[in-house]
Amino acid sequence: MKTTASGASPLTPTTVAELAEAVRSAPRVIPSGGGTKPRLAREGEEFYRLSTAKLSGITEYEPSEFTFTALAGTPLKVIAAALAERGQYLPFDPVLLKAGATLGGTIAAGISGPGRFRFGGVRDFILGVRFVDGGGRLLRMGGKVVKNAAGFDLPKFFVGSAGRFGIVAEASFKVFPRPPGWRTLRLEAPDVATKGRLLMELARGRWEIDALDAPVEEPAVYARLGGVNEALDPLAMELLTRWNGAALTSGEAEFLWQTVTEFRWAHSGGPLVKVALVAAQVEEFLAMVRAQPEARGWVSGGGNTGYLSVPAGSPLPKLAWPAVMLRGDGPLWLGPTRRFEIMQRVKAALDPQDRFPRLDA
Repeated sequence: MKTTASGASPLTPTTVAELAEAVRSAPRVIPSGGGTKPRLAREGEEFYRLSTAKLSGITEYEPSEFTFTALAGTPLKVIAAALAERGQYLPFDPVLLKAGATLGGTIAAGISGPGRFRFGGVRDFILGVRFVDGGGRLLRMGGKVVKNAAGFDLPKFFVGSAGRFGIVAEASFKVFPRPPGWRTLRLEAPDVATKGRLLMELARGRWEIDALDAPVEEPAVYARLGGVNEALDPLAMELLTRWNGAALTSGEAEFLWQTVTEFRWAHSGGPLVKVALVAAQVEEFLAMVRAQPEARGWVSGGGNTGYLSVPAGSPLPKLAWPAVMLRGDGPLWLGPTRRFEIMQRVKAALDPQDRFPRLDA
């Protein structure tokens, strides 16, 4: 199919073989998935956009092994539904699931939801990938089950890589049994200092909290507990005895966590930025967001991730932390960014001709 790099319809392979052929046919390419994080799939005029939307389907699912393998364009909601039928789930709470996010886009973005706090993120659940490198070769790294995932863990390089090392064709993940029940608590945090302190105290505690999030605009911290129902109520009562707050109903909790994972709290237009934090930086991040006119923010993962949203046309503040823009105009990478030598070497080995975007682009 004859096309031009700029302004043309994307290349849309329907098989893994066609994906490799599409990469070989174009001098420079950038992958795209469900379009839920559009800034990751936008590059210069010379890039051909390669959509994995038609490369979809679960190719293997072994409930007894707690693993599955799916093509890169598979919508997350399809995977979540298949896992739910067997009482299993992805504990890192994939984001933008209802909006149409795909498995490959989730890997490329490296974004995890609130469940990352207890269970780890995308990087901790990926077992193996089949991908096309800069030479158009179809390669496999890692395994399809946990016991075979040995050796140099290259699949983790693809998490958060935004298509810089190669284009994921298929990926294998481990999954967990779904807890019988959850409880969500809204704990009062009237100011920035209290909110930061509460996040750290809860994170250091013995309660094994599933998720620990805090909106910038609301004087509260939200804590989610998961497990057998008989144990959840006493544990929730212990926390509510120690800190002022209340338990949410199941409907309120479902609405809250969908608001978080679907970014419904953010401005519908304008830049949305993910910021890498540590818990000790939360107070500074909260203060920065509150100082920006019309800005909105959210802290997730117990203080390890921050999100900043500003209205369309509003400038972004200068950030003191590494960040990536998920949607909006402007540079993809924001704030201080480090590129380690191992990343440069992997890039040189897999894409020596820079067919994919550069690490710093």
